[in-house]
Amino acid sequence: MPLIDLTHDFADGMPGFSLKRDGEVKQFTASIRPFVTHEASAPFYDHKASFEITEVCFQTSIGTYIDAPRHRWKDRRDIAELRLDELILPGIVVDATPAEPGARIGLEHIDLPEDIKGKAVLVQFGWDRHWGTETYEQYPFLDRDVIDALIARGASLLGVDTFNVDTRADPARPAHSLLLEHDILIVENLRDLHLLPNDGFRFFAIPIKAVGAAAMTVRAFAEV
Repeated sequence: MPLIDLTHDFADGMPGFSLKRDGEVKQFTASIRPFVTHEASAPFYDHKASFEITEVCFQTSIGTYIDAPRHRWKDRRDIAELRLDELILPGIVVDATPAEPGARIGLEHIDLPEDIKGKAVLVQFGWDRHWGTETYEQYPFLDRDVIDALIARGASLLGVDTFNVDTRADPARPAHSLLLEHDILIVENLRDLHLLPNDGFRFFAIPIKAVGAAAMTVRAFAEV
């Protein structure tokens, strides 16, 4: 069956989130480089073969990634504790275009179905087109009434094509707080949601089984 890749490229020096306070900046990024090169490895195999071993260093909230409950709640489940049936779900796409930078998107702006129990709800703002630009950091976000509806209607996962499901203007981070409190997983930095069919698909967001990790980069895709 056709597969649609919904993942941004994970690349050396890629853009990432940043934490800023009182002049202090913690910038998220990725470093990808050879740990052992073909040239360096060849002598170990009498020059009959050679291999590259790659070293990858990154913060887990970078690229297209998933948040486990531990991301917001200290004593809750980590990435390794997520079940596969939470990471492979029937999905729907909700159109929130056109959206303006910093726009607050409420239920009056979107058509959120009633029947979302056990589903991945992917909200398309169309913001992936700004990936790698300053505009990408001025993203629209979902209002509290949408978050409440996702919880009340039994959604299993919320995905967005923006940096964050919360506005940076609210330090309480209500979307993360409420969704993860209710074990509703979050996937951020999706792309190409406009390619998804309106009649549903199967959504995959698969991280490595990292013990102790609160979030993790994923390969996200849809089977249609």
